[in-house]
Amino acid sequence: MRKSTVKAAGVTDSIVRGLFEKKGEKVALIDLRNIESRVCDWFVISHAPSTRQVDSLAWSVEDVVRKETGVKPYHVEGKENCIWVLLDYGDILVHIFQQPFREFYDLESLWADGRITYLEDNT
Repeated sequence: MRKSTVKAAGVTDSIVRGLFEKKGEKVALIDLRNIESRVCDWFVISHAPSTRQVDSLAWSVEDVVRKETGVKPYHVEGKENCIWVLLDYGDILVHIFQQPFREFYDLESLWADGRITYLEDNT
């Protein structure tokens, strides 16, 4: 296993913990590594019912990832309105939506060539 793969796995685990810590809903992990024209290796997608909860999820992910791995996102988009927040961790993009916008943009269908795994909170 490559070093970047090991690091990505650790960051992905921390992202998922951050989402579950604040009750992120329907957490999906999409493995894009077998897609030739991909923008990154992994998508992590979740949603919440309100702007306040979307903001809380984004802060939780940033906080947990930074504390557990020391990694900060390269870029963050969407915190102004919290309809769709994107956290860019290089090989991993985190998408946090308000529920109706997740359904509208339907990233799982757009990237259906990737391997999609829906995760459950086992804590």
